[in-house]
Amino acid sequence: MATTEHPDEWAEADGVADPVVRVLLYSDHVQTRDAVRLAVGRRAAKDLPTVEWVEVATHDAVIGAVEAGGLDLLILDGEAGKSGGMGLSRQIKDEVFRAPPILVLIGRRDDAWLASWSEADAVIARPLDPMVVQSTVAALLRARATT
Repeated sequence: MATTEHPDEWAEADGVADPVVRVLLYSDHVQTRDAVRLAVGRRAAKDLPTVEWVEVATHDAVIGAVEAGGLDLLILDGEAGKSGGMGLSRQIKDEVFRAPPILVLIGRRDDAWLASWSEADAVIARPLDPMVVQSTVAALLRARATT
C-alpha cells in the first residue's frame, strides 16, 4: 500500500476557500451510510471544517481511496458483508504509514473486545446514537489536526 501523507492543514475543496475534511465512509448498507451522515451533519462541530464524504461499499474501494491519500478520517462498518471494517482497519493500520484515524462501527457493545484487535482509534456500537457518533467523529478529527 502507498503511504498516506499526514495533512499539515485542512484540505481545500476544488479551489473553494472554505476548508473541508475528507471522511471515508465504508458500508455495503446504504442505510448505515445514511445514518452516519445524518448523525455527523454538515460539520462534526462548529470549530471544525465542513465534511466532504467519500462513500464506498467495497473492500477494494476503501484500499484504493486510502492509497490515493487525502483522507482525514475513515469510518468503517464492522458489520459489512464480504469484508468487515475490523479486518480492513487492521490491514490499514498494518500497511499504511501515518494512516488516518479509524472509527469502526460494531454490531453490539459486547463486540468491543473483538474490535480492539482491529487497532481502530475508536469504536461505536449499534444502535448508533447520533450524539455519540458526532462527538466521536469530532474528537478524532481534532486529534488528527493537532498531530
